[in-house]
Amino acid sequence: MNFGIVQSVSKSETHSFSKYKYDNIVLIKGLGVEGDAHLGKKVKHRYLVNKDPNQPNLRQVHLVHSELFDELKTKGFNLQAGEIGENITTKGVELLALPRNSILTIGANVKIKITGLRNPCSQLNAIKKGLLKAVLDKDKKGNTIRKSGVMGIVLEGGEISIGNKIIVELPSKPYLRLEPV
Repeated sequence: MNFGIVQSVSKSETHSFSKYKYDNIVLIKGLGVEGDAHLGKKVKHRYLVNKDPNQPNLRQVHLVHSELFDELKTKGFNLQAGEIGENITTKGVELLALPRNSILTIGANVKIKITGLRNPCSQLNAIKKGLLKAVLDKDKKGNTIRKSGVMGIVLEGGEISIGNKIIVELPSKPYLRLEPV
């Protein structure tokens, strides 16, 4: 079992790219983050809504590992939690290495099921030129590595606060690789 902590929590009622930091946020089962523009059973991401507004919302919660911010700082990008649109900034959890359907238990009772990778877009370059390229990489086989976090759905709601413990529960094998959602 893997453990980590919540370093920051953020939300935005509008479809602004960056989100605002709070001391805590409330997650609602099957919907997402209360007061966030991506709350809902059906997809809320504007690009995906244009493709098919009846898709299930697999992007209710966006999580980013704070270690990404440390890496980006070495490349000249000094970013704050929430700035790249995440709801929960974690520390000590290798989010990108988790298999699909991993369950994160946060605090007393919140449960988030990881559905896939966030697919970064050119809006990152509006924060700072070159940021999109900085959150993308290639493995030895030439496959794209997306570093800008993971998406999930809320299995059990409740309040999440800075400093809450995160417990990772892996799904049954065989593990499914994270793909963009």
